[in-house]
Amino acid sequence: MATSLLRVPPPQTLLRPLVLPERLLLGPGPSNVPHRIQAAGGRQLLGHMHPEVLQVMDEIKAGIQYAFQTQNQLTLAISGSGHCAMEAALFNLLEYGDTILVAINGIWGQRAADIARRLGMLGTARWHGRAEGTGFASRVSECEPYLAGLVQHKPSVLFITHGESSTGVLQPLEGLGELCHGHDCLLLVDAVASLGGVPIFMDQQEIDVLYSGSQKVLNSPPGSAPISFSERAREKVLRRKTKPPSFYLDIGWLGNYWGCDREPRRYHHTAPINSFFSLREGLAMLAETGLEKSWERHQANCARLCQGLLNLGLELFVKEEKVRLPTITTVRVPEGYNWKDITAFLMDNHAMEISGGLGPTVGKVLRIGLMGCNSTSENVNRVLRALQDALGSCHRSQL
Repeated sequence: MATSLLRVPPPQTLLRPLVLPERLLLGPGPSNVPHRIQAAGGRQLLGHMHPEVLQVMDEIKAGIQYAFQTQNQLTLAISGSGHCAMEAALFNLLEYGDTILVAINGIWGQRAADIARRLGMLGTARWHGRAEGTGFASRVSECEPYLAGLVQHKPSVLFITHGESSTGVLQPLEGLGELCHGHDCLLLVDAVASLGGVPIFMDQQEIDVLYSGSQKVLNSPPGSAPISFSERAREKVLRRKTKPPSFYLDIGWLGNYWGCDREPRRYHHTAPINSFFSLREGLAMLAETGLEKSWERHQANCARLCQGLLNLGLELFVKEEKVRLPTITTVRVPEGYNWKDITAFLMDNHAMEISGGLGPTVGKVLRIGLMGCNSTSENVNRVLRALQDALGSCHRSQL
């Protein structure tokens, strides 16, 4: 009787088994997920307030503290992607009347400025890098705009991207936290594309808020995002005149759920339990490898890749070796080729993903990611062979 009332039939596509291809993901993320992390994510659910899950969350917190090199108590994983962590940082640190200075060296600075404007900040100062494919300076002491921006705009927060995945730039951070604190400013750093592949020392570098993502070097599925607040940042949040505009991303509630305030844990939201299982294993694998060995491996494989690209006659987008991001390498689209033809050829003929540009680099570069378990000499050789094949097979326009 009830069936006769249905006007929308079951979708035929859902009555067939799920079939997905196997691909080597050598783009800017997500990365391939090792079997160990897949198995963790496939475990049977437990309740989000069960003591076993809270124990996993405690282990995740300890893993993030290791990966970030911090002792901050307010350390946890946001239930969302890196974008969600960016919003959590901005929603909690800023309120109407504040000014944020955004250092823009690619798309993520642009996104941060956009979010700040949506929050209705009294002032959102945008500060652009020197040129495409460069950082702001190799050392803070060399870069007058840091000091000039802090003096001119008097921001309460400076945002900067450590590993800019749209350009392949690694931004040096030495001395920047100290400089910010000398001008009563907090330092907010995006490390989504760099964490685990590049040295970063949250406490020593005096970073106030640092966040990352699960799907790059940590080789976990997207959907959880490590974040940590320094004591300075936590105090600023506590001094807010108004509540953060997002209940879901309210760091006070989240910190309590993650056991960061030594108070009884209260229900805030139904967390992505299986994503937490996966993130726990990703952090465990990083801890077993060791940060220093992970940094060395990413640097060595990036150097092999860059040399191989040069041997193919390609041009690296980031000229200065010391500001090349070891996890994501950008190479200029060779003259006469359409980047879409190259990426499609690798997908169709080699079951391999590399990516085109993003934001300011759309149409200009190819982006090759070597992150976590994907950062191997074998994968360097595979992507170089695939690119050589593509350059010989793709149609080249007659200029």
